[in-house]
Amino acid sequence: MDELILVKLGGSVITDKKKPYTARMDVIERLAREVHRARGQKDFKLIVGHGGGSFPHQAASKYQTQKGVVDESSYEGIAMVQNDAARLNRIVVDAFLRNGERAISVQPSSGAVTRNSKIVRWDTEAVKVMLSNRLLPVPYGDVAMDTAKGCSIISTEEIFSYLAPALRAKRIILVGKVDGVLDSSGKVVPVISRKNFCDVKGCLKGSDGADVTGGMLHKVEMMLELAGSGVRSEVINGLVAGNLERALLGKDVLKTEIR
Repeated sequence: MDELILVKLGGSVITDKKKPYTARMDVIERLAREVHRARGQKDFKLIVGHGGGSFPHQAASKYQTQKGVVDESSYEGIAMVQNDAARLNRIVVDAFLRNGERAISVQPSSGAVTRNSKIVRWDTEAVKVMLSNRLLPVPYGDVAMDTAKGCSIISTEEIFSYLAPALRAKRIILVGKVDGVLDSSGKVVPVISRKNFCDVKGCLKGSDGADVTGGMLHKVEMMLELAGSGVRSEVINGLVAGNLERALLGKDVLKTEIR
């Protein structure tokens, strides 16, 4: 199999998290163009996942979906969160289709099963077939049925933590709205590993607006866990034009590596 790269478009990049249900169409279109240009210059397989931003986080926060089924209204919350997540996914997939990619939506809530918010079962055979046929799978942060607490929220990082070993991916690019992970003085931390994680942990904060998936701390912890199995990750700024294209091609960009 050709090199497989997993890219996560952060919810804070592709939506305005301070304005409910507001997609940043100009950013989504540009990132789709960058992906298509990179794929025209280098042969690699790709999965592009994305966060929910100002779409599903609204209902998830209202119904406390991340806590599981807490009362009868939780089931309404499950449906609302799933619908809102899928709405944003259609916007993202449409943009990739317009820009020349054979993008196809991958709905985690229809197949992934979790236990205490961690994916324990998900048949990935369809995704493997998509990749072998040069399609672009586009999964997204979603709700899931949970065997311990009824339901859970699964972030794109949790999805990648399941897909990376299953599909033998060795590289993940997290596209955020800053130049990487910043320290207390606002400077980019070049590398995060288990050796310095405790030193930078206090600087890891969540994004603006509603976010029920744990923010930057969750992202780094998940990527450090994957680093133990040989997956290297990097955090780049998706608001800087050309960054994603350069990163996909292996060129230098300002970033934080997690290894």
